[in-house]
This record gives sequence, C-alpha cells and structure tokens, in this order.
Amino acid sequence: MEQPRTESTVHTTSLRHLPRLHSGKVRDIYDVDQAHMLIVTSDRISAFDVIMPDPIPHKGRVLTEISQFWFDKTRHLIPNQLTDRRLEDLPLEDTERAQLAGRSMIVRKLKALPIEAVVRGYLIGSGWKDYQATGKVCGLTLPPGLPLAAALPEPVFTPANKAPAGEHDENIDFATVAELIGGDLAQQVKTTSIALYEFAVKHARERGIIIADTKFEFGIDAAGELVLIDEVLTPDSSRFWPLDTWRTGISPPSFDKQYLRDYLETLNWNKQAPGPKLPAEIIARTSEKYLEAQRRLMS
Repeated sequence: MEQPRTESTVHTTSLRHLPRLHSGKVRDIYDVDQAHMLIVTSDRISAFDVIMPDPIPHKGRVLTEISQFWFDKTRHLIPNQLTDRRLEDLPLEDTERAQLAGRSMIVRKLKALPIEAVVRGYLIGSGWKDYQATGKVCGLTLPPGLPLAAALPEPVFTPANKAPAGEHDENIDFATVAELIGGDLAQQVKTTSIALYEFAVKHARERGIIIADTKFEFGIDAAGELVLIDEVLTPDSSRFWPLDTWRTGISPPSFDKQYLRDYLETLNWNKQAPGPKLPAEIIARTSEKYLEAQRRLMS
C-alpha cells in the first residue's frame, strides 16, 4: 500500500478575486472569463447525498490527477473540456494558488447535457435492484438468473436524469434520453460512453482493477460538438473492484467510497444532513483506498 503523502486538507474554498458560480458535493466552480471557468476539487466526501463534516486527505488531488490522466488518454475518442490555461494566469493570491495547486483545472465553458451517461459492465447497485424487481435495467432486458456482481454479456448504457440538489438521480431509458436531447445526440452519447468504458476497462484490468460501472458527463460546444466534461473514471464516478478478490454473489470490496458507506450503515443515523463525524481510522482507510486506485491506474 502506498504510504500517505503529508498535506493539509481542503474542505471549502473561497477566492477573493474570482466569483463563485457553484459549489457541489465535492467541487467548487469559479468564473474566469466569458469562455473559461475554474474547477476546484476539494477533499469533501459525500455519502447518501450528504456531505460529511470531515475531509479525506489527498482525495481532491487524486480525483483531479486521475481525471487529467483519462482526459489525456481518451482524446482520440472524444474532445474534452481541458485548456492550456494555468493557475499562474489567474488573479489569485499566493496562499490561494498554493491551496489550489494539484486540485484544480481551468476548463472551457460548455452547455452541459441534462443526463448522467452511465455504463455498466457488472450487475450491482441500483442496476441490481432494478434487475431483481423487473429483470431489466433502464428498460433493457437482461438474461434471467444473474447473481449479484455478475459480469454482463456486454456493457450496457443505463442513463440517469440529473436530479435537483439534495435529491437522488433516477434511472431512465434510452427513449427518455432521446426526448431530452434529441435522437441523434442520444445515440452519439451512448456510443461514445460505451467506447470510453471499454477502453478504460482494458487499461484497468491489466492493472488489477475491474471497473464495474461508471458515469460520464458531456457538454456541447458552440459548434455543437460533443465534449467530455466534469470528472472521468475516478473512484467517485466509478465502481472499482480488485480483480483478484471479485466473486459473484457478494458485493465485492472496492477502491471507492463504498468503504465509507458500509461504515455509515452500521450507525444509527437517518442519512440526513448533518453527516456524522468520522473516526480517524475510517478517514485514513478511505484515503488509502483513493491513493491505491490512483497508484494502480496510473502505473
């Protein structure tokens, strides 16, 4: 296991000379100019749609570095949001620049599509619940009798809508995606999402990681071109399992925040804000899982 690097955590950011556009569960977004914005990935962690009070050391840097890694490796499949702008180009104070180093990206402003483009290669999570109830996932009929964590015959595109803040995303079928964004664009999103997933699965499997499922987000530029945005194939947007311990019939251990969710399930907590304080051991172990995922993927 990689030894944790020593660094201070960043739970919340506030920049004096850049207006904040949005704060999500993990990211703070700032306005740069008419064409660009700054995305800062904090060390916040959420579970059950609730932000925990304790940050996870290294998490923001790990997510940023993994996303940048995949953005670079998938340029042949789809253009992405990255630019060549640097923190040095922005009106930041020295303390702000030091705080943001390694956890920020200056990206193009694009029109985000109102869906989560989810691809599943294994039967787990909400897909497993849908399958148990209906034999389908997002309207797609799957073979009968599949066990939990089973590998699917082929990856499936199982989109979700983007729910308002504080609410859960809901699985939707392809026809609904076509109604939301148009049939041609929906087909392009589906085809691109599966191509990205299949490319990443091969890379990860050679390094001992199964990517059970993942979500992509896309935007449209001024010319109407599809662009990959947000984060890509990170432990927050994906379910990563160790290849050597994967078994069907059980929920495999993972390199993502499922470890934290499993701990929270043992508490007498109603899954409403505020989130409970986290023990030092849970914080440290969660941090180790993020670092291990990065070490393997980027080796």
